[in-house]
Amino acid sequence: MIRVVVVDDEALVRSGFALILNAAEDIEVVAAVPGGQALAAVAAGAPDLVLLDVRMPDVDGLTLLGQLRSLPEPPVVAMLTTFDSDEYIAQALRRGACGYLLKDTDPDDLAPLVRSLVRGAVVLAPKIVPAVVDGYLRHHHDPGPDTERAAGLSERERTVLLLLAQGLSNIEIGRQLHLSTGTVKDHVSALLAKLVVTNRVQAALWAQRAGLLDEDTAP
Repeated sequence: MIRVVVVDDEALVRSGFALILNAAEDIEVVAAVPGGQALAAVAAGAPDLVLLDVRMPDVDGLTLLGQLRSLPEPPVVAMLTTFDSDEYIAQALRRGACGYLLKDTDPDDLAPLVRSLVRGAVVLAPKIVPAVVDGYLRHHHDPGPDTERAAGLSERERTVLLLLAQGLSNIEIGRQLHLSTGTVKDHVSALLAKLVVTNRVQAALWAQRAGLLDEDTAP
């Protein structure tokens, strides 16, 4: 079972997400709580994934994200928002969020998105992708370090990075490259270390910034 904690200040949103996700046979919402109860709920429920509201009156979502990512065994965290132009997007991704979903996500899409997040895929609501890329590029003008690091990537590392940037999970990358999931996981971990980034979203944005997505290096 995929264990999920939903953190949102609105009881209606919490109950709605819990109802939709609990209808899936392989997903269990172990807690649906406001921000002030999030850390206790995560400690008690040991979730695989936390769906975390960005804006809450009782606690700052970004601060809570940092606390969750600092745990010894941190869960995957995806941010929830009502706005497709949220100014917190870049900050959340830099602090380790692995996804950014809108609260009006189609209910039929929610369970598949949760599965993708837990498998290691990058999940961004389509409406916010331009804001993510534009915001990241706007605040990172110096291409020097990226160009240098890009030149140091092996052909295999570039291929894995491009597939990762397309949103593929480790399992899906393994299928395309005929590698085991464990081998792909090792490649991704090595990539994150080499690129000096903390998660797959940042790696995907790094690839965009370095211009790799414009190159014809697909396998």
